[in-house]
Amino acid sequence: MQQTLAQKIIARAAGLKYVTPGEVVTANVDLAMIHDSGGPRRVAPILRDLGVGLWNKDKVFLVSDHFVPGDTEETSAILALTRDWARETGVRFLDGQGICHVVLPESGQLQPGMFAVGGDSHSPTGGAMGAFMFGIGATEMAGVLATGEIWVKVPETILIEWTGRLRDGLMAKDIMLALCGKLGMDGGKYQAVEYTGDAIKSLSMQERMTLANMTAELGGQTGLIAPDGVTTDFLRSVGGDTPDISGLYSDTQAPVLEHYLFDATSLAPQVAAPHSPANAMPASEAENTSIDVAYIGACTGAKYEDLKAAARILKGRRVSDGIELLVAPSSKRDQDRAAKDGIMAIFEAAGAKVLPNACGICAGYGTQRLAADVTCISSTARNFKGRMGDATSQVWLGSPLTVAAAAVAGHIIDPREMLL
Repeated sequence: MQQTLAQKIIARAAGLKYVTPGEVVTANVDLAMIHDSGGPRRVAPILRDLGVGLWNKDKVFLVSDHFVPGDTEETSAILALTRDWARETGVRFLDGQGICHVVLPESGQLQPGMFAVGGDSHSPTGGAMGAFMFGIGATEMAGVLATGEIWVKVPETILIEWTGRLRDGLMAKDIMLALCGKLGMDGGKYQAVEYTGDAIKSLSMQERMTLANMTAELGGQTGLIAPDGVTTDFLRSVGGDTPDISGLYSDTQAPVLEHYLFDATSLAPQVAAPHSPANAMPASEAENTSIDVAYIGACTGAKYEDLKAAARILKGRRVSDGIELLVAPSSKRDQDRAAKDGIMAIFEAAGAKVLPNACGICAGYGTQRLAADVTCISSTARNFKGRMGDATSQVWLGSPLTVAAAAVAGHIIDPREMLL
């Protein structure tokens, strides 16, 4: 029986040879990830009321990232509760090391073929490594933490194929914004979205993470990329086990719900106008849109390779007068690597302000939230009204290259104009 990658992973987790789309099965969870916002403060009371503990502390991964660095009495209390729960339970805990969707892959604990859940909507990031990972709410998470199981309706697969290769000046973020524009925020239909094609295979792991992450913006349940040499090389680089990836691909004749075909070679840098990622268009169509703030941050926009890309634009240049450039590296590991390679020095010389390794403004936290009537271009995944600050603020989305170019120009611009 021909099976998609999603079906194969779910079948293994359910202890079955095959599963069929639409079938509801009970699956064993290989890894559960929670963070300070939706984690202990939400699930601990439920577990306590049920009178149960964790099914397996070694399979629970806790990250503090939303309320770091605890700049108010309330956020400090939440962090204290999170740290106390980590000590009490003995779960794996990364405290203030960066955003969960980046530090989890960095830990080497997330492996191809895993069936995993996360307490955050961008948990599909794990699909970049060939893991079936999706976001769930606190009540479902409490059930997983208590039993190690969750029921799942086997999804159909939507295959999105990109031929060719991205040209210089474009990134995975441009692919995703284009998809949001073409397919809409319900284009994934809460199914498994699998990315394939030569353009996808040529992407690095961190670029693949951007694709899988923003499956949430497409409305998919999870985003998947079949593991390959890029996957195994990445796992070796972070000290993870060398996985067996044999069979972890969609069979050639496996039935899919939809199959889209796009040409990466012809893609232009994209931006998305307020207040939806679906408001995507070529950056050239929004040129001369003035900005006040440029933000390079979030799990989908400030990883090492994102920082490196932005530095290409900023090297030898200064931020335009009156423009505030804010940079929040996705993880301490990536920031340290960027500092070693001289990238952070380029940001400093350009006039950027560096913020903590945390969700920060992307999720509307911290002291740098957008003020009233501010126009911002951001490398985040979402630009919903009021999400990053005042409801009157206007947020455009773009790749780190596009954000950096706008910071220098003072307005939105095709970044390729600064790479000539």
